[in-house]
Amino acid sequence: MEPADQGELRLSGLDLPLLHALHALLAERSVTGAAIRLGRSQPTLSSALARLRRHFGDDLLTRSGNHYVLTRFAEQLRPLTGVAVAAVERVFSAEAEFDPGETSREFTIVSSDNGISVVGGLLVARVAREAPGARIRFVPVTPESISRKDEFYRTVDGVLMPHGYLDLPRNIDLYTDRWVCVASAANTRIGDRLTMDHLRELPWVATFGDPLGRAPAWRQMEMLGVVPRVCATAESFLAMPQLVRACDAIALLQERVAALVADVPGLRILECPFDAIPLVEAFWWHPIHDDDPGHAWLRRCLTGLRPDA
Repeated sequence: MEPADQGELRLSGLDLPLLHALHALLAERSVTGAAIRLGRSQPTLSSALARLRRHFGDDLLTRSGNHYVLTRFAEQLRPLTGVAVAAVERVFSAEAEFDPGETSREFTIVSSDNGISVVGGLLVARVAREAPGARIRFVPVTPESISRKDEFYRTVDGVLMPHGYLDLPRNIDLYTDRWVCVASAANTRIGDRLTMDHLRELPWVATFGDPLGRAPAWRQMEMLGVVPRVCATAESFLAMPQLVRACDAIALLQERVAALVADVPGLRILECPFDAIPLVEAFWWHPIHDDDPGHAWLRRCLTGLRPDA
């Protein structure tokens, strides 16, 4: 038998449940965890692992002390399985003709809590009215989602992200926002207004540990000669006010998000002492979705949102 025939025979033995099992096993690094994740029994996942080991000729999971670790080959497979599972799910959820009133489709949108806070509720409300059987799944921003890897964007319907982070060729601008600073009302080091000296001297709470994930306004501040001394990071804009309330730190926050916490006791909203670049929030997507009628409907829903209303 030729090697190509062997490959075809091996691939013909695979099925979708086995692909999901592979993804769960590599993500959880545990038969027990994978079983819980998929809602299956441990013997079922143990059997799936045995089949996968035979298929790949690799152990995939090996015991190290009282837990399991991935083999080198499994580490290479792990990111590919997520893409494969997402791609398969998208293929089988596709509809030749999209009817909002009849669809049960789930749309996946990557978004920070900023985007969810401003337009998330408006989008969910519109989808509930027009497509009561559809669902929106919001997933958090991760290093992978701003890594500019083409294969990742093929697996989601889009990303709610300001300009300055992504280089996807398709986007819809949704709204513009200003940057303000938040600080504790008990911070005696700040007088009536915030100054550039305060930005240099006070500690900062930042979003995202990776400098590439920080706002263009942050990078603008650095170009003005301010090198912020970061005392804490949290990948959540909504967490910023709570983190600065009990200390002398300051943080940059979108004005629309700041408005949600303006009445929180012990908090001050302050004007930036420099002309911070406005934030333009957009919905970004991969061109692979251009001709998808369901995705086109989702884009129309987003275009019609009015966060200022």
